[in-house]
Amino acid sequence: MSIQAKIGPSILNADLANLAEESQKLLDNGADYLHLDVMDGNFVPNLTFGHPMVKCLRNKIKSAFFETHMMVHNPEQWIAPMADAGVNLYTFHIEPVEDVCKVSRLVQEAGMKVGLAIKPGTGVEQIEKYIDIADLVLVMTVEPGFGGQSFMADMMPKVEWLRSHYPNLDIEVDGGVGPKTIECCAKSGANWIVSGTAVVGATDQRQVISDMRGVVQRYIK
Repeated sequence: MSIQAKIGPSILNADLANLAEESQKLLDNGADYLHLDVMDGNFVPNLTFGHPMVKCLRNKIKSAFFETHMMVHNPEQWIAPMADAGVNLYTFHIEPVEDVCKVSRLVQEAGMKVGLAIKPGTGVEQIEKYIDIADLVLVMTVEPGFGGQSFMADMMPKVEWLRSHYPNLDIEVDGGVGPKTIECCAKSGANWIVSGTAVVGATDQRQVISDMRGVVQRYIK
């Protein structure tokens, strides 16, 4: 099956006091999935939200695809709670994990898909040995845990390498991605696009999502 273009707004940029309504609006406007940023104040310096909030969101939004981006020091700890909360794709960083294969297996056994993420300072060769067990690889295009950073175009060689070696792999980019940077990501081979402010804060969310997806689709072979 060929890869598909998917746009996933980062709901961290939404009004968290009205998260269910904001999330539903994004889905109604064409979002393919919701990207939920979970930070523990340890692996990254910020705190966001955890499984109780995700579960509340799932109770309001029954059928949407949820990805949790686990920016946490011990991703194994949160597998069961996130599975119980209704998460579909559990994306965790390989950097703090001693046994990536074990954690990936536990994620699968909990009924979720496996996403593996790397920070800007982590070489793509560090993730190569795990790609066979991954449903998706996330290449961060900003330093995780900090808002308002500029898109790092120098991360694109990682995406290009992954796409050239794994033509059917779902490759996600996250950080500073919007209408001005989508072409760079799509041309390099990314097909899952996380976008925060550019989508959530857009006057016309539907148009921005549609335009970005269209750019990605043009580059999918």
